[in-house]
Amino acid sequence: MPSERLSMRRIRELLRLRFEVGLSTRLIASSLGISKGAVSDYLQRAQVAGLGWPLPEALDDTALERRLFPGQPPSKAPRAEPDWAAVDRELRRKGVTRSLLWQEYRAEHPDGYGYAWFCQHYDAWKARQAPTMRQRHRGGEKVFVDYAGDTLEVIDPETGAVRPMKLFVAAMGASSYVYAEARPSEGLADWIGCHVGLFAALGGVPATIVCDNLKAGVARGDRYEPQINRTYQDLARHYGTAVIPARPYKPRDKAKVEQAVLLAERWILARLRNRRVFGLAELNAAIAELTAELNGRVMRAYGMSRAELFAQVDAPALKPLPAAPYAFAEWKVCRAGLDYHVEIDGSWYSVSYRLIPEQVDVRMSERTVEVFHKGQRLASHARSLGRRDHTTIPEHMPSSHRRHAEWTPARLMAGAQKIGPAAALVSAIMAERPHPEQGFRSCMGILALEKRYGRARLEAACQRAAQIRARSILQTGLDRAFLEPEPDDQPLRHGNIRGRNYFH
Repeated sequence: MPSERLSMRRIRELLRLRFEVGLSTRLIASSLGISKGAVSDYLQRAQVAGLGWPLPEALDDTALERRLFPGQPPSKAPRAEPDWAAVDRELRRKGVTRSLLWQEYRAEHPDGYGYAWFCQHYDAWKARQAPTMRQRHRGGEKVFVDYAGDTLEVIDPETGAVRPMKLFVAAMGASSYVYAEARPSEGLADWIGCHVGLFAALGGVPATIVCDNLKAGVARGDRYEPQINRTYQDLARHYGTAVIPARPYKPRDKAKVEQAVLLAERWILARLRNRRVFGLAELNAAIAELTAELNGRVMRAYGMSRAELFAQVDAPALKPLPAAPYAFAEWKVCRAGLDYHVEIDGSWYSVSYRLIPEQVDVRMSERTVEVFHKGQRLASHARSLGRRDHTTIPEHMPSSHRRHAEWTPARLMAGAQKIGPAAALVSAIMAERPHPEQGFRSCMGILALEKRYGRARLEAACQRAAQIRARSILQTGLDRAFLEPEPDDQPLRHGNIRGRNYFH
């Protein structure tokens, strides 16, 4: 910044110290408290003006100033001024600076104004514009999001009940391009759905999202370390963008969307206040039509519409959309119970028994339930459609539980059919119980006897048991009657029977 011009009294003293006292430039600068360059400049101006020492007595301060600082000669023709609206549009592009635009201006107008004049008059023009024009944003850099305070009404065609709808509003930083969508609530699912619709309408993704501190977006508001909602963070990661919450109670941090909400209230809410709408889809179609009309209106400060400015500045700088839109999923912190399951919406899903009683993060989408521990995914289940269902992966169970759980009626029958008569016995035991599972232990105990007594004796025992329903056949040896059949005419032999030889 140039230093302030010395008064004529001090300039007279400077000339006296030089020509009458004969001091050097350094000593003059030290005496007057100015730089050596300034001393040299004043001496050179005196030489150009043809002034000697002593100065003429008739030369007053006004005449002395006129001779030392004659100023620029009047121009024959006024110099061309830059198009400040075009300068402001160009400054929103990445890499474009004031110095570059000034050089382009001087290349087109060689006799144009200097760089300092250029910056000074641009700032003065900027200060005269609307408040929303005072922020500088690069193309594709930021999108500001918020909800309007007023609501819209939708009539249920079946019951006639009136339901209030919230209006989500977004505004691009560089072009002020507006997006609006109605949703039933400000909940997390609707908040995420609005962003998915926003990015689809923009055809790309801005570098950052500036939001308010509502609970759906910010789990814990803080000026220095805000905590973003886990699902909202997932959405930002999916689209390759970042969430930057505005400071609490600082509406100027998101002045773009504040102005967009005001426009939406005037050009959308006010125009739909007397319209009877019988569905959310019908309402959003009307909102889209009015929003397109709003974006098509020419802004006087720029001489073009928001849609034109968006296509020129924002759209080329947006990141491309991912292959698929974000699928909504919620997060929940759970603790693995003693049965190594976590409860989600009335149903239970298994985790590894080694996690008892660790804390795990559960991600719940429409179709899947995923379990994470310390950032690593350990389980994935299909979402249960009913309530009080148990979904268990065998690998999550201890080995003893797994062996017990592997026994099913079909498996027991398959094992019994290998033994032959055991199939009829197993079927009869399970049929006697109110629930087949109540007979599992009995059936498993019968099949396990093969290891101790062999298959042949077990088959005979099962054949006999099917007739007399006895469980101690093998211990009493009754099965041998089926292993060693005797002819019908052979007499019985027993210690208490004397036999025919006793009588001879």
